[in-house]
Amino acid sequence: MTTCDLVIRDGEAILPEKGRTRCDIAISGGKIAAILEPGTALEATETLSAQGLVILPGLIDPHLHLGHGGDISRPREPQDADRETAAAAAGGITCFIPYLLATEPFEDVFEEVVGVTEGGARIDFGYHFIISTPEQLAAVPRYAAEMGAPTFKIFMNNRGGEGKRLGLPDIDDAFLFRLCELAAENGGMVCPHPENIEVAWVLRDRLKTDSGGLGDLALWNASRPPFVEADAVQRSAYLAQQAGSPLYVVHTSSKEALELGLMHRARGAKVYFETCPHYLTHDVTWSGGRMGKINPPLRERSDSERLWQGLLNGEIDTVGTDHVHRDISSKAADIWSASPGCPGLETLLPVLLTDGFHDRGLSLERIAELTSSNPARLMGLDHAKGRIAPGLDADLALVDLDARWTLKREDVKSAAGYSIYEGKVFTGSVEHTLVRGQFALKNRALADDRVGSGRYVHRKLNFA
Repeated sequence: MTTCDLVIRDGEAILPEKGRTRCDIAISGGKIAAILEPGTALEATETLSAQGLVILPGLIDPHLHLGHGGDISRPREPQDADRETAAAAAGGITCFIPYLLATEPFEDVFEEVVGVTEGGARIDFGYHFIISTPEQLAAVPRYAAEMGAPTFKIFMNNRGGEGKRLGLPDIDDAFLFRLCELAAENGGMVCPHPENIEVAWVLRDRLKTDSGGLGDLALWNASRPPFVEADAVQRSAYLAQQAGSPLYVVHTSSKEALELGLMHRARGAKVYFETCPHYLTHDVTWSGGRMGKINPPLRERSDSERLWQGLLNGEIDTVGTDHVHRDISSKAADIWSASPGCPGLETLLPVLLTDGFHDRGLSLERIAELTSSNPARLMGLDHAKGRIAPGLDADLALVDLDARWTLKREDVKSAAGYSIYEGKVFTGSVEHTLVRGQFALKNRALADDRVGSGRYVHRKLNFA
């Protein structure tokens, strides 16, 4: 081998089919050039010692919202991407896929949005399109084939004016079914936000009259309980199966939603499940009140335990953040009017290491599946990302499994400026993050010369 750009020596990498393996990793031209026995003679422009560290494939966050200020529809200036990709890099995330929201045809805004994002991004990215109008629906073949965006979100709760908060029109089950048909015909996948909103309205109105003395988070959960989520999961899974489309259920929050979806999977539906760290670590008893207003709501501790079980036994496929970077002022109103969502990019991996690996025995190999190889495969990135293997992008997260640290508000890098994990003591820190062989984070410090180095990645689904 000729001189490589970087060699990482003496670390333990999580390798496909081998698991935790002591090795050296050679990187050239942004790609992994070779996986070598420790100490293999090799000339390199730069050498990094990973002694005492574990090397994970860079994380891929398949679910977040990248916007501008309080608007989560899309970034408006490069700084928007800079701030959130800084948070991502600090957490070992090397690629993410935000949801792009618009009422105009996406072909009218796509190039501008990609340009703005590339102008500030420190990591690579894709985009999902949120399909809400007949014009967008008709363009699904083009979005998948030409724009490299084959995954389509639909807000099943956008009925009776519910979508006005986001500027979106109403849809119905016929619209969902047509989207599933088009996804099936064009190598795509549908990602429903599952809620039976009509039932949720009935419950909300009752609780506004009589809250029963419930605290904020319990009240929010009671207004949109697990069966409201579960009903929409089973309905979308059945419709998708009839249309021949795979279904990716976002932010699964409850035992009922998971188990009804698994029932359809057992009957032959191609249903995949994502959950989020906040549903694993927080519940309705959390003392943070409306800071923890998220949609779907935080649930009971029994729901969290069932989700952990799904991570451990392979039922759940991915963990995404559903990151929202609105600042804390968005939570100032009462529980009904406060903005839903919370930031989570920089804490995704620390949560899985602390609460998963150390506390529950969630293996590093399984963490790599949930956060890298599975998202890469399901989202059409596995041609370039998701594993530590020769020929793939050198996207890596190097972690100290035993480092203990406490998250403080002043340390939060997202524009949100706060975290629901403030004060939590984590075990496991991200020391270095490499994106295509370049340090986005080195020795826990961001590399500011990487602003604008992130690139849009065209995706094509190959698993269905």
